[in-house]
Amino acid sequence: MVDPREIAAFRATVFAHYRDHGRDLPWRRTRDPYEILVSEVMLQQTQVARVLPKYDEFLARFPTVFSLADAPVADVLSVWQGLGYNRRALALQQAAVRIATDHLGVVPCSLADLVRLPGIGPATAAAVCVFAHNVPLPFIETNVRSAYIHYFFPEGTAIRDAALLPLVEASLDRAAPRDWYYALMDYGVWVKRTYSNPSRRSRHHAVQSPFAGSHRQLRALVLRRLLSIRPAAMTVAGLTASLPDPSCAGEAAIGAVIQELAAEGFLVREGDAYRVA
Repeated sequence: MVDPREIAAFRATVFAHYRDHGRDLPWRRTRDPYEILVSEVMLQQTQVARVLPKYDEFLARFPTVFSLADAPVADVLSVWQGLGYNRRALALQQAAVRIATDHLGVVPCSLADLVRLPGIGPATAAAVCVFAHNVPLPFIETNVRSAYIHYFFPEGTAIRDAALLPLVEASLDRAAPRDWYYALMDYGVWVKRTYSNPSRRSRHHAVQSPFAGSHRQLRALVLRRLLSIRPAAMTVAGLTASLPDPSCAGEAAIGAVIQELAAEGFLVREGDAYRVA
């Protein structure tokens, strides 16, 4: 059972930290649902420091849903470079196309409509509702998870989100959920920097494999190389010979990566060669 006194103490702790150490971030200065959607997709699995310069660059290049929906895939991927997880860029553009065609260019304000968009899961959808429309919805992301585990489960291990959700709901500021989540996330960031990351004690914590030498790195290298020569195309053999370290992967591995990227919509084939869509 949730103890109201403990919840009140937690809220006081979080807000006290926010008053002294709250972050000034560009996506916190807007209520535009599109701009907030862009920030939330960028922040998936990516640190704020890497998102900051790309957020402004992306919105300068694609200031509206329609400009993103109509842009060549290669332009979107080119601006996205440096953020990693290129699937997010493709999904964000596909979401923009759906918003432009199905919602007349207006980002949906309902959770049900948002989760139907490509690349938008429940937490991202809830965050858009909270930050764009100040809707009081409970959701859990990595910093929120860290905040609750640190405060309420100091010795616990393998903690499920199902155990955190009643605490999230009980402590939610229903009058000002936007400010509450800003404060909560900043507290979670501080906790992770000050203590051993509490999210490691979550049942849902996954250790990411090293990027160097990984399949993800090879995909990124191939895509970056093709972006650098666009709109030209290149054969598998040409790509194999032109990558920074040709010995890191053979032609078969690079050919398999190209097939993956083509199947996912990143590349198109021209004869024996491939280019960015």
